[in-house]
Order: sequence, then structure tokens, then C-alpha cells
Amino acid sequence: TGKPVDGISCQTSEQTIFHIHAHLTIFVNGTPRQVPAAIGIPGAQGQNTPQGTFIGSGTCFYWLHTHAADGIIHIESPVQRTYTLGEFFNEWGQPLRAHQVGPVTGTVTALYNGQVYRGNPQDIPLNAHAQIQLDVGKPLVTPEHITFPNGL
Repeated sequence: TGKPVDGISCQTSEQTIFHIHAHLTIFVNGTPRQVPAAIGIPGAQGQNTPQGTFIGSGTCFYWLHTHAADGIIHIESPVQRTYTLGEFFNEWGQPLRAHQVGPVTGTVTALYNGQVYRGNPQDIPLNAHAQIQLDVGKPLVTPEHITFPNGL
């Protein structure tokens, strides 16, 4: 909507004082689910690229957002601090709990940089190049490892 979410503003341009990236992968009963483009970018305007649609503009940009459906979360903020996966899901308007990821319910196994994350998945930190995987149900999927594109 453009209104602040968890104290995170939506501004007319991207904020780059603090600029890092994390990656989110979601599996439901072993099947991958796509993290969509345009999370955190109301009024998104897409451009077609050889890699797919890229969101380069919108009404405003929240400090946590996705430009493409590639799982990369862009953290572009006017202040340096640790943001969480829960804040990203709140911007997205989707629930995240020990037994729910978005509309899907079941046991959630969270992996952080290839290791099981013990604790509330909402508290998972969005650190630079963090690799986050959420498995809902079974089977559990071997942790994915992505290579961030140059410049990210």
C-alpha cells in the first residue's frame, strides 16, 4: 500500500546507504515455490529481459523488496541494521510461523546457510548473502546453494 510496515518506509527511490542481498528458497512437500517479483514495490512496472521480468520502478520501494522472481531479497535501506525474514513477509502480506509459510500450513523446517535454524522463522536475519530455505512438510530438500550475480 505504501504505508510503513514494521517501521519500514516505502520511498520514491531506492535507499542505498545500506545495500545487501539475501536469498530465499521455499519448498512445499519437496516442490519448489516461486518467490514472486515486486514484493515491496507497489505499482510495480516490469521490463522484459533475457532472464525474465525485472521490476525497475513502481510507486515506491520498501527497504526490503524483490526485483525479479529469482528469490533474491534486496535490502536497500537508509540505515544500517539487521532486518528479518518476518519483516519481509509482513511487507509481502503473507504469514510466517512455525507451521505456516504464506497460505501453506505444515511443519516448517528453516535452513540458514545450510544449517537448521532453531527458533522462530520470523527472526531469521537477512544478512549479506544469507541463504535461507523454508521447507514446508516432507520430504526435506537438500539445502540449495546459489551464487549471487556479479555486483550483488
